[in-house]
Amino acid sequence: MTFDEFKASLSDDAPPEGVGAPLRALWLDAANDWDGAHDALQGQPDLNGSAWVHAYLHRVEGDLPNANGWYRRAQKPASSASLPEEWEEIARALLED
Repeated sequence: MTFDEFKASLSDDAPPEGVGAPLRALWLDAANDWDGAHDALQGQPDLNGSAWVHAYLHRVEGDLPNANGWYRRAQKPASSASLPEEWEEIARALLED
């Protein structure tokens, strides 16, 4: 799936079939379902972008200390980009894998 296809799927009623938990969480966040996005990551290993998306979600929430802990777990620097820019950066990176 390309980034453009993923972004176009935001007009659908549900996340695309077969996307992993991190992309599902980003989709739910874009659909204004922060709780659903966060729930999608619960119990997920830190691999494959889950920790990075978790960090982003806590940044959205405004819980920067928690976000910073998740950025460390993801081995990513804390983002200074706008939230929409970071959302796109993460989505593009996950879709490249």
